[in-house]
Amino acid sequence: MHAAVIPAADAPPVYRDHPDPAERHRDELLVEVLAAGLHHLTKAKANGSHYSSNGTYPLIPGVDGVVRDQEGNVRYVALDDTTLGTFAERTLIDPRRSVILPDGIDPVRIAAAMNPAMSSWVALRRRVDFHAGQRVLVLGATGNAGRMAVQIAKLLGADQVIAAGRDTTRLKALTALGADETITFDQIGHAADVDVVIDYVWGEPAAGAMIPMLTARADRTAPLTWIQIGSIVGPTAPIPSAALRSARLQIVGSGIGSVPARDFLAELPELASAVTAGAIDVRARAVPLAQVAQAWTAETDDRIVLVP
Repeated sequence: MHAAVIPAADAPPVYRDHPDPAERHRDELLVEVLAAGLHHLTKAKANGSHYSSNGTYPLIPGVDGVVRDQEGNVRYVALDDTTLGTFAERTLIDPRRSVILPDGIDPVRIAAAMNPAMSSWVALRRRVDFHAGQRVLVLGATGNAGRMAVQIAKLLGADQVIAAGRDTTRLKALTALGADETITFDQIGHAADVDVVIDYVWGEPAAGAMIPMLTARADRTAPLTWIQIGSIVGPTAPIPSAALRSARLQIVGSGIGSVPARDFLAELPELASAVTAGAIDVRARAVPLAQVAQAWTAETDDRIVLVP
């Protein structure tokens, strides 16, 4: 078969012949890959910078995808740590980490949406006590995952969603997707009285936003939950100690480890249904797997989906 293979942490993927995977356990299924998204998580795990990376090379990247099993079922699958990812014509999956999709779905659309959408969906459903009527601020709303977080917060019942980012042109487009207000980081005080922050930015911008937000809150004793999901700007944030003492602020993380795998899996069917029904706007661009080297470093607003 053909696959994208990364020989070392600092090397780009190479499209080449690769031996077909051999089933190692009776619970594994050999499946045909239909579509696999090129996500930030995929790149980070492949180069060893993600905390869940195992550092084993060579490897076939790809953390999830849409596949067809030998009985003809089309599944969305999320992979555990493995050197046999979804950037290949065939791979091995644990069927317990998958959900069977309905007939007529678009594999490219599902592959593009599930990983970025899952970050905010699972955070709001499983990581915090979020309920309908609350107010949400999305930091980093102009990115792919942030754009979906705006829609998902509304879909799950948020009364108000404020989208924050740096690109004013991209911000304006978010009002059509459910954002009640769009702001830049220097206007963060406008979002002072939200109940939940979904943070894809972290680093200096997140730390710098906390004190202005907390200072401007009408009631500092009202709970504010800050969910750290992504770290596009930087892996560390110099949070002032006053932020933790001067208001009822709770900072939590949401991701692999802080949310049990069973909770992620339990959310897959409903999220897949929402994507299939068109409740979440998805920007996807299909690219042949043979072009993986060019796609790996491409800059695009669309989510690239590799198709074997």
